[in-house]
Order: sequence, then structure tokens, then C-alpha cells
Amino acid sequence: MESFHLLAKVRSGAAALRTALREGLILLDFALRPELATVLELMNRYENLPMSLADACLVRTAEMNLGARIFTLDADFRIYRKNRMEMIEAIAPFA
Repeated sequence: MESFHLLAKVRSGAAALRTALREGLILLDFALRPELATVLELMNRYENLPMSLADACLVRTAEMNLGARIFTLDADFRIYRKNRMEMIEAIAPFA
């Protein structure tokens, strides 16, 4: 998960993320194989940024889960759209 990489430099950041995952505060319920075609199409649509596989999976997760909010430090989520036109609700410093 990209979050672990980003929080590695934050004191106790990775530990806090592990705790949040363990306690169910953050849910990761995504299987790539059944969503692969859609994820690759998203990466194709945003190839000018370019969109990473992790970002495409998060966008697809937001599409599949009504009311989902994405926790990210990636400002590209101001540009990405779910279902082609809808803004993605983000928990982020830029939000």
C-alpha cells in the first residue's frame, strides 16, 4: 500500500496505519483480477498524468462503493473522476 511508503518518514505513521487497518477503521476490500479491464481503462484514460496502478484501484474502489472517501496525499485526485464525471471525495490536505 502506497500509504505505508508515504508514512514511513512520519514518526509512528506506519504503526498508526497498521492499527487503523487492524481495528477496521480503514477497509481494503478490492480484488484486482475481476476489475482489471476497468482499472487498465482508467490508467489509459489518465495516461497523460500518468495514473499509477494504485491510483486506478482507488478510483475503481470509489466507483464500486457508494459514499466511499479516499485517503490520499496525491493531488491527482483533484483531477481523477469516478464514473467519468463525478468528483471523488478525498480526505487529503488539498481537499
